[in-house]
Amino acid sequence: MFSPIAAFILGVNVTPALAEEVSTPATTGIDAEISDLRKIEDGSVISNIHTSKWRVFTDSGRDLFLQGKLEEAEKLFLSALQEAKEGFGDRDPHVASAYNNLAELYRVKKAFNKAEPMYLEAITILEESFGQDDVRVGAALHNLGQFYLMQRKLEQARGVYERALKIKRRVLGEAHPDYADTMYHLGTVLYLQGKYKDSEALVRDSIRILEDGGQGESMICTKRLRQLAEIYIKSDRNEEGENVLRKILHIMELAKGWNSLETVVAAERLALTLQSLGNLKEAQELLERCLDARRALLPEDHIQIAANFLHIARVKMLVSNKLQKSNVYQARTELDMAKDLLSKSISVARGNLVPSMKEKGNKQSYGASMATVRSRQSAMIILLQSLNALSLLEMTKLEREESKDPYNSEAESALRECISAYKEFVTEKSLSDAPGVKAEYLLCLKHLVDLLSDNKTSSTDRSSKPALQELKDEIKRVEVELSKKGGRRS
Repeated sequence: MFSPIAAFILGVNVTPALAEEVSTPATTGIDAEISDLRKIEDGSVISNIHTSKWRVFTDSGRDLFLQGKLEEAEKLFLSALQEAKEGFGDRDPHVASAYNNLAELYRVKKAFNKAEPMYLEAITILEESFGQDDVRVGAALHNLGQFYLMQRKLEQARGVYERALKIKRRVLGEAHPDYADTMYHLGTVLYLQGKYKDSEALVRDSIRILEDGGQGESMICTKRLRQLAEIYIKSDRNEEGENVLRKILHIMELAKGWNSLETVVAAERLALTLQSLGNLKEAQELLERCLDARRALLPEDHIQIAANFLHIARVKMLVSNKLQKSNVYQARTELDMAKDLLSKSISVARGNLVPSMKEKGNKQSYGASMATVRSRQSAMIILLQSLNALSLLEMTKLEREESKDPYNSEAESALRECISAYKEFVTEKSLSDAPGVKAEYLLCLKHLVDLLSDNKTSSTDRSSKPALQELKDEIKRVEVELSKKGGRRS
């Protein structure tokens, strides 16, 4: 039996589309790779026309790489590889550097079949030149680990990270930030493998090294603190996760103030954790402050504002649930306010998707297209989550009214809109291939099947066994697709 009260908790705990995922710049991840591109170069001086061209092509390629202009950067990196071979010799470390640069570029482009041989060739050349325990080999192994991690080839990533960590510990020492960096990435792999205790130890140590080196309030350290908080929450140590998230928010408030979206996102993460712990009052206060800050920084139709509406609506639904026995009038008021917020969230999310359909086919740079894809996926997830939450809200209202008619047309309408919205917009491949979008669609399908199965009296359409079976078949199809992609299920 599908209970709307139980579904409140289910709906609230579904992973939301994080606001920072909506606005992350297209070059995110590229900046971090530039330092790695430089770490494996040999400092020897050989000067000829080819080495001069190698330097020009390499530096220009890196500049374009930073700008997200990957096609142009690729051409320059290929030219740099050729000049390195002619100027330094085929087995020179500069050739390894050129291979590594190309491999990193192909990794970002997800041209994995091109990237892996270049990583391996770079490592082989460096081992021949400097030995297996050289720090430049460690840097190249770290890059290969990122390559495997990106593809979720976790055992392979773990192996190369462990080897890179041993090299860096021996050569750089346990207080070096590069050693801490590889330690953090190895901790991330272990986290994804479900080895939370081992992951926690590595992530904590990587944070300690940064703090001891005076980088405790840096953005790198803040990122690692977020990972530590996530480990705690995943391990059902929510109070410890809350404490870390409070520390992050404090750092962000001091560093950037509330005029920064990074501070807003930090506050939102804390609010969602407080919500899961039942601290609804502080969660709502923080989310409302986030909404005020976003409205001052972003246009009213920005997708982050839709996400904020959804978060506050979910809190109000939980508040209403708590008030139902003590203050029926206030419980109903909270539910009405939640419905209004969900309507706004649906409107903004849909508005962000409709223009994207018109823009479909427009040629953009790699960076711009990646930002657009993330924004569309977030808008789709928020739309589906909002419609699903609206159906749960309508079911709760009907249950509280103790109506003799079990048919809930409003709840069914919201779920059918959820399904029709999915079919309307997922003609776009970037949406149809996204596991997060599919997972939310699957929730809507399951809730609709439960709703229709529970209703004793219903219209011909709803009571039709073929129609119900069609929904069940669609559920199976989506579950198979999610399992193939490694996506989460409800």
